[in-house]
Amino acid sequence: MRITEEQYEQIKHILPKQRGNVHVENIDFINALLYICENGCKWRRLPKEYGSWNAVYKRFRRWVEAGVIDKMFQELHVQDILEVNPDACGALKKMEVSL
Repeated sequence: MRITEEQYEQIKHILPKQRGNVHVENIDFINALLYICENGCKWRRLPKEYGSWNAVYKRFRRWVEAGVIDKMFQELHVQDILEVNPDACGALKKMEVSL
């Protein structure tokens, strides 16, 4: 599961601006999170194409604490880009979002 540049353009307005010496772009970071979600792997098993697992994990923690992750997944759902609400068996199910 990956998002495209076009899909990223639909949600980037809710993401923090990248500053400084950033090695992993936001779109690659989001795709790394989607990889983790889809495959249920450990952070250390994240493929090198997504950058340093530790850098991805640290950004994830910052975004969780700031509430960005929740907003991002809600926006992905609202924009109908992807559904990431699996049931106990791993199958996707419908989720109601009230705004």
